[in-house]
This record gives sequence, C-alpha cells and structure tokens, in this order.
Amino acid sequence: MRKRTRLPAAAAVLGLLFTGCSGSGDDGGSADGRITLRFQSLAWQDESVAVNKELVEEWNAAHPDVHVEYVQGSWDSVHDQLLTSFEGGEAPDIIHDASDDLADFAYGGYLADLDGLLPDRLKRDIPERSWETTAFGDGLYGVPFLQEPRVLIANRKILEASDVRIPTVDKPWSWAEFRSAARELTAGEGRRPSAGQAEYGVAWPLKDPVSATLNLSRSTGGQLFHRGTDDKVRITYTDADAEVPAVIHDQVNEDRSASGATLGMGGSDTLPGFFGGKYAMVPLGFSYRQQIIQQAPEGFEWTVLPSPAGAEGATQGVSPQTLSVSEDTRHKEEAVAFIDFLLRPENMVRLARGDWMLPTGTAALADPSLRTEKDGWSTGAALAPGLHPAPAQSVRGYPEWKDKVATPALQEYYSGAIDRAELEKRLVEDGNLVLARYQR
Repeated sequence: MRKRTRLPAAAAVLGLLFTGCSGSGDDGGSADGRITLRFQSLAWQDESVAVNKELVEEWNAAHPDVHVEYVQGSWDSVHDQLLTSFEGGEAPDIIHDASDDLADFAYGGYLADLDGLLPDRLKRDIPERSWETTAFGDGLYGVPFLQEPRVLIANRKILEASDVRIPTVDKPWSWAEFRSAARELTAGEGRRPSAGQAEYGVAWPLKDPVSATLNLSRSTGGQLFHRGTDDKVRITYTDADAEVPAVIHDQVNEDRSASGATLGMGGSDTLPGFFGGKYAMVPLGFSYRQQIIQQAPEGFEWTVLPSPAGAEGATQGVSPQTLSVSEDTRHKEEAVAFIDFLLRPENMVRLARGDWMLPTGTAALADPSLRTEKDGWSTGAALAPGLHPAPAQSVRGYPEWKDKVATPALQEYYSGAIDRAELEKRLVEDGNLVLARYQR
C-alpha cells in the first residue's frame, strides 16, 4: 500500500539527508567484525511500520554478527531519492520499492542481480508470473513480496436493495454490465436516491490515473507497450487498450453515473462521500479496506466485489512491492539472507496483514487468516491467480512518460476535455518520443 498523501518538500529533503548518512559502498563492518546493513523500508502505516521494525529486531537478536539498521523512506520521493543516493554512492544495502520503479535502476547497473543468490525455497515459493515483474534483461533485480488487486468497495445496503446482479469472483461483471449497474445505482445529481441508489453509482478517484488504467486494461487484452524485433519498446493504442478508458469516460460524461468531481481525488478523498451514501461503489486498491474499517461510521455496511472482467477474464496487472540489493554493497549474501528471513511464509503473512495486501508467496497466501470472508480477505485471495505483471514493468522511461505524458492526457480525456483520437495521439506520438530517448 503506497502512501496516499504527499509529504512537504522539506520532509522529503530531510528523508534524503537521513538516508544518505552512510553508503553501501562503505565496508559496512565495525572494529569487532560485525557487519551493518541498512534496510530502507517504505512502510508507512503504523501497523506496517511496527511489523517491519519487529522483524528487524528479531533478525538482529538472532544474528549478532550481521546487524540490520532500519531506515524510514517514503513512497512520495523514493525514485528521486534512490537515484541521488545511487549516484552518490550512498544507497541503502537493502531497498524496498515497487517493481514498476526498478527498470531504470536495473538497466543502470545500480541493483544487484539476485538470480544466483536467492535460496531455492524462496524461488520456488513465489510464482513465475510474480518473478517476471522483477526480471530485466537476463537478470533478476528484486524479490516481489506484496501485491494488491483492484476491487470494488460497495455500500452493501444500497447494493442489496437494488435490482442489479451482485458479482462474484466466479462470475464477475463484464465492463458493459458494470456500466449498466452504475447507471441503475444512480439517482442523479440533486435527486433524492431511492433505497437502491446513491447520487452516483460509482466514484472514480483518478488523481493518479495511469496505473489504474493500464492494470485494469489487462482484463480486456490491453498491453499498450510492445517490444519489437529490435528489442525496443513502442506504444500502440488499440481497441483493447481503449475499452476500459471509454467506460470511465462515458460514465462521467454521458451516463452521469460517475462523479466528475472525484477524478482529481485520491482514494482516501472519496471515502467521506462513500460513507455518506453519495457513491454506491468506489474502485480502490485492496489495502484501502483498512482505512474503511478505521474511518467508517458505526453501522456502515460495506462489501468487497471483484473488478469487472473483460475478454481476458479477471486478469489484472500488478506492480508488487519488492526488496532489492544495491550493487555497491559489499555484503550481498548477508543482505539476501535478511530478505530470505523477512520473507519466510509466517513473516510474509505478518507483512501482508500489516499492509492489508496479499503476499506473493504461495505458502503465505494459503494461510487461513488471509482467506476469511471477514473484511473481504477471501475475495482478494481468490483474485491472486489472475494477477500478472503490469504492462509497463520493464519499460525504461516509464516514470517520465507517466508523469509528463500519460497522466495529463488521461485526466483530460476522463474529464471530457479531449476525445479518444487526441488521447491516442498524445499517448502514442508524445509517448514514443519519451521512450526513444531511453533506448538509444
């Protein structure tokens, strides 16, 4: 679960200064022979931070010769902070990040190739489809350990009072059914909703629209990024890529079943309206369930529904959270040993529950505590087999394309300011110019 509020600039700078105190290029040893490894964690919720710190303490108690120092990082600034620390020779030894942020670091030689260092137990436990998210070229540059499907969080009372079919993991809505259901659940702005309606059937929080759009579009066969025979990646916008964006655009601009006001919001911003009955459903990451439990008013009833399915079924793209090792560290084997400890099945369960996400490991995912109906855990676990690498996983230049091209283009399309043709032009023509600079 990535942090959903942005830190002030001063805080980001302080974080950079703090994480740059010592470097992985140093020996990392002390006069008494003890090795010290710096582990930069991006955990940010109290529960998640507590679990990570507990595991570090447990490691240190059992391994007096290899001490791990916990360093707090931030999702908001991690890419630029890591780039600066890599170039300055002061990167952490063990790095917590997300797989869609690794490509530039892997190809740039900043991350260690873990292929020959990982224990067989860990390699067998995590499915190949998850390992694909951290494979770049001929190397493996991270261990994917937590993943988050996108789901529909729905007002149970409104849904059950309506005439719409309630989707299940075995029989999810198609995207056309989802659009129809949202219309039926919509009373309309200014109208008094009936028992089975809200002011809007759905609220799309799309302040950061790119990952949601790309990952959900995997269900319709959308890929967007295509690698040619020359091994270069180019963008092509097909009908499969356009299907999900068209549904969102039409819900906002034609059906009026989705609120245009939420397009600039983060997921947390939509929750007060959801609790107040303004929205019947909100598409969110699986980990938002924790915020709902913490913030929902007494008596509020909610449920977790699978996201709509397309021609490829309930497939979704995901960018798992990852653990990597700096290429500059002199203690790669010790760093990998710590990662192996952190990701033992029982510890992976603790990390997953602390972040309200799903583990990638098959042994951890089978844990009964992650398969209960309470709080929607069983729905998430049932979606795990359909989670595949996000389309942009190995694309160099993706962060720049996302920030400078795709985010503004999608925001304008969803608001109705531009049409599909203009969206395609920007994503493809402007996007390929960006990617070309990274593939010379």
